[in-house]
Amino acid sequence: MRIAVVGGGYVGLVSGACLATLGWDVTVIESNADRYRALCEGRIPIYEPGLAELVLANRESGRLVFADRIHGSVSGADAVFLAVGTPSRRGDGHADLTYVFSAADDVAHALTSSTILVTKSTVPVGTGRRLERRMRELRPDLAIAVASNPEFLREGSAIGDFMQPDRVVIGASSTSARAILEQIYEPLARKGIPIWITGLESAELIKYAANSFLAMKIAFINEIADLCEKTGADIAEVSHGMGLDQRIGARFLSPGPGFGGSCFPKDTQALARIAQEAGAPSRLVETVVAVNDARKASMAGRILAICGGSVRGKKVAVLGLTFKPETDDMRDAPSISIVHRLVAEGASVNAYDPEGVDQARPLLPSNVVYADSATAAISDADIVVLVTEWKEFSAINASELAARMRGNVVVDFRNVLDGGALKAAGLIYYAIGRTMPPAASEVWHPFGRHRLVALA
Repeated sequence: MRIAVVGGGYVGLVSGACLATLGWDVTVIESNADRYRALCEGRIPIYEPGLAELVLANRESGRLVFADRIHGSVSGADAVFLAVGTPSRRGDGHADLTYVFSAADDVAHALTSSTILVTKSTVPVGTGRRLERRMRELRPDLAIAVASNPEFLREGSAIGDFMQPDRVVIGASSTSARAILEQIYEPLARKGIPIWITGLESAELIKYAANSFLAMKIAFINEIADLCEKTGADIAEVSHGMGLDQRIGARFLSPGPGFGGSCFPKDTQALARIAQEAGAPSRLVETVVAVNDARKASMAGRILAICGGSVRGKKVAVLGLTFKPETDDMRDAPSISIVHRLVAEGASVNAYDPEGVDQARPLLPSNVVYADSATAAISDADIVVLVTEWKEFSAINASELAARMRGNVVVDFRNVLDGGALKAAGLIYYAIGRTMPPAASEVWHPFGRHRLVALA
């Protein structure tokens, strides 16, 4: 089985390497000169645990090769996967399909035999039908079937998600396309992975509906966390009690500063737009988008409130910049609005992230100082703010943190630090969705007397 993957970005590179691991001969086509050169030199242009090793192993086996042009690379392919970007279109939030149709046109012109064109990219409902018509127009001499095979890869655990998924979704109206894709994923089917065969439109909508539902869980638990802060409940106890209900499940019930990344923000916006245009508006999804945007914007305000209304002249250590751990992705990361607001309010920001600094630099103010370790970032800090829950941060020693800080305020937007140990070390600890009894909620600290909203 010969497979071509158009796009050597996150989805394309992970998918290509994993398809090669399944035993197929894969060509990943990357048109960006710098990225293509890096791949040919054995350098992986994105951070994903285990990906470099997987790419190297498959290159050495001869099952994975790279190309910089579609022409000559898709000839004879049994399947051509489109894994190009579908960013939010400026102005209306709809998915921008420019790259999808440009790549599809190039593939059509380059083909020398019949094949199937498979959308791995997340595309609006109806895109597959449009591609079918386009293929018939461009290549009436060939039988080019179109299929949808949405990806469900979580950054930081993408290889496991591909090789051991909850399900594989295949949407196709052609019997031949279904047969080829079932053959491609047969190694997973042998392990008991469900292969769910649907129509084109259903497969396209499954992707958007799944991501929007997960985003809704995050937005919901964040609102419940706010309620906990007002009522004296503990979000850790509430979310655990909810998660024990098998109808709900425990995943995506961790409160935080709002969701970001490459999928949830753009997919919720796109689904809201798709629903509006179809005449079936999704008010829930529209609200999720609004609630999440407001939450990310409010996080810096919480820091200011904890610090008596001002951080001017204070040194703030920000731990974690990427939207989640185990990735270098800064797209729509909550840290962006937090850092910009802190700098605008007169704070000096020292930031540290294990993998995301290079991606963060062009997105954050030019006067942000980037530390090479968490220890360096917190040294002489008046305030420490944990934004992304990298594992190394949860292992920070409370006594060492207290000794290195100049001030004593720690803000934990992920609830991963040991609040008891931090308080015992003399630090003031703020966590999401928790509060102290009213009698203990007023404290003294270097920035003046104020009422803390939530202390663990």
